[in-house]
Amino acid sequence: MSVPTVAVTGVPDPLPDGLAVLDVREQVEWDHGHIEGAVHVPLMDLPARLADVPAGQTLVVCKVGGRSAQATGYLAQQGYDVVNLDGGMLDWEAAGRAMVSENGQPPQVV
Repeated sequence: MSVPTVAVTGVPDPLPDGLAVLDVREQVEWDHGHIEGAVHVPLMDLPARLADVPAGQTLVVCKVGGRSAQATGYLAQQGYDVVNLDGGMLDWEAAGRAMVSENGQPPQVV
């Protein structure tokens, strides 16, 4: 099964209303920097936390796109409207897109 995927260049800036973001990285990665308004559910927690996955169209992100591709494939099988961000948060950061952090430091991808 192919995973629906989009490059950062194909994601509107700012994000359109109605497009949710699901970040499947680990807590420490999230704390260092993430997309404002994103929902954080680490990949390993996803099966147990399906109720936390946004309804409607959702952009799934991780650091480079591998974990988010796994999550996107899994969620698509469950009937979710999801698309994987190819290149992940590294491409997001490189494109100069806005991020926020939870640790009081300037946001960065780790």
